[in-house]
Amino acid sequence: MDASADPRVAELVARLRDLRLTPRREAGGLGVGQHASRSRGAGLEFSQYRAYEQGDEPRRIDWRLYARSDRFFVRESERESPLTLWLLLDASASMAQADDARPDWRRFDAARTIAAALADHVQRQGDRVGLAVLHDAGLRLVAAGQGPRQRDRIRLALRALQAGGGVPAERQLLPLWERIGPRDMVLLLSDCFDPQLVALVERLARAGRDALVLQLLTVAERDFPFDGGHEFHDPESGQRLLGDGATLRDDYLRRFGDAQQALRSRLAGAGARYACCCLDEPLDRALRRLFDPRALAGGR
Repeated sequence: MDASADPRVAELVARLRDLRLTPRREAGGLGVGQHASRSRGAGLEFSQYRAYEQGDEPRRIDWRLYARSDRFFVRESERESPLTLWLLLDASASMAQADDARPDWRRFDAARTIAAALADHVQRQGDRVGLAVLHDAGLRLVAAGQGPRQRDRIRLALRALQAGGGVPAERQLLPLWERIGPRDMVLLLSDCFDPQLVALVERLARAGRDALVLQLLTVAERDFPFDGGHEFHDPESGQRLLGDGATLRDDYLRRFGDAQQALRSRLAGAGARYACCCLDEPLDRALRRLFDPRALAGGR
């Protein structure tokens, strides 16, 4: 996926233009709020000028001052404290699943589209974003950073990814604790079928991180539309099951509903926000549910 050219990314960026990512707590630790602490940045109330640095956005240059001085200066303002968002991307084999009706739209495609769009959205807010790809071959990290160059680094990393294999062992996840700060926001993009990734979010939430989960499901997993004889295949374990779809449907839907309720309760109990997105749903709708301030009290 070339995230810089993918029309799905561009469309999602446009749909999210008015979305405000809301931290659970103020950067100063004083409770729920939106970037409430003050620091230097690109805000609304003018503070001072500083010399232009490579990577600064051209729109922040004061062109009138340039006309007088023949030097580039950037207007620096008092702004709200920058948010740091970490995108945790499940790259295990089950993320390559798609529906028969739309085989070119895998849940991994949806996850990469969301990650690329949020990286763009966060840098437009003037905030910081980092990426951690979760795979049993080891973590792939793009350290948190700010600005268009950081957005492009994440896009390049996403373009090279393929889903396969399993999830990291617990020891492979240790570098995350060195990178993710105590007040950072963490978003897991996953099918949530591996208990280890759910446990990681629980630990991050209980350690004070603002933890969120967007679960990505296929339509078949939600509806189980199979009739007649069918072979079901687990892409990670390789296990196969032969059965009649109509016969299995009621039991499957009951078990699936119970598992979904258990997941929601588990994440809410840890203080993590949760939303679910099926592959036939607009991605922005699920993201709005996830970042809706009314959902701050827990999973939804």
